[in-house]
Amino acid sequence: MSSLRIAIAGAGLIGQRHLEIIQASASCDPVALVDPAPAAEAVAQRAGLPLFPSLEALFETGRPDGIILATPNQLHVEQALTCLQAGVPALIEKPVAHTLEEGERLWAAATDSKVPLLVGHHRAHSPILEQAREVIRQGRLGQVVAVMGSALFYKPDDYFDAAPWRRKAGGGPVLINLIHEIGNLRSLCGEIVEVQALASSATRGFPVEDTVAIGLRFASGALGSFLLSDTAASARSWEQTSRENRDYPSYDDEDCYLIAGTDGSLAVPTMRLKCYDQPEDRSWWKPFTCEVAELHREDPLARQLEHFCQVIRGEAEPLVSVRDGLQNLRVVDAIGRAAREGGTVVVAQ
Repeated sequence: MSSLRIAIAGAGLIGQRHLEIIQASASCDPVALVDPAPAAEAVAQRAGLPLFPSLEALFETGRPDGIILATPNQLHVEQALTCLQAGVPALIEKPVAHTLEEGERLWAAATDSKVPLLVGHHRAHSPILEQAREVIRQGRLGQVVAVMGSALFYKPDDYFDAAPWRRKAGGGPVLINLIHEIGNLRSLCGEIVEVQALASSATRGFPVEDTVAIGLRFASGALGSFLLSDTAASARSWEQTSRENRDYPSYDDEDCYLIAGTDGSLAVPTMRLKCYDQPEDRSWWKPFTCEVAELHREDPLARQLEHFCQVIRGEAEPLVSVRDGLQNLRVVDAIGRAAREGGTVVVAQ
């Protein structure tokens, strides 16, 4: 099978990471870099790739088999529309759009097009989540009734000094970090239909939130709670427990999700299972059978690239569609509104 030709738009850190993964892949090769910034020239030269200032300029010389859009959020929709018009499949880095309105616009265009788009919520390709979904699908937990999640970590002062906008509304963990967690929870427990939230900025005193407590209702009837904070000295976050990004220290005694059903519970990512052997054993007076679900580890970004190649060849449907990316945005937006306004906010479907 011939190697696919992949171009990358965006020569920043995530674009360079995609470039490394493509270079290591047996399924595809990098063929071009798209970025008007002066710093992109050095990146292109090191990789031995032609550099183009825009997608239009690239497409005038020929069309790659696919393109990865690793550009600033506000460019995602316009660039994805350009790819649709050119008939070039695209992998769009998350978030799929910088506003709900723009996301709706792209979804409408993608629905009317036969050109596939994959949204880069790379955690969806994690073997950890894949195995957790399989445990739930097999019915090991019975009917899922509750989920507890957390993303508790401490961002150092220089994180805010490097980008002062992070101290202002829109720069906090709800809009920056929570979208990853929402994608995970939706993949595990289904659609989120209602949310409640309490936000606080008491620790740092910035105009933007630093800690949020969230209540979730899923379409299945299951309920969830989630604690989010970027000022908590804790290791209960995906980055510090999954061991999928080696830039972060990891703690194998911690979990960031607990999914509980009528027959048992699963802790993620340690994959510790506690289940009753028989329905008649279900009682807090009876002991659980305890085990650890088998797990193998792979880089989710590398798995995402291989999936993108399958999507380009027509061998698979996008695991994370534009609709999925938009729904993650809808939930995050609803949580932000609930924190500001109080009460229960219904999530658009």
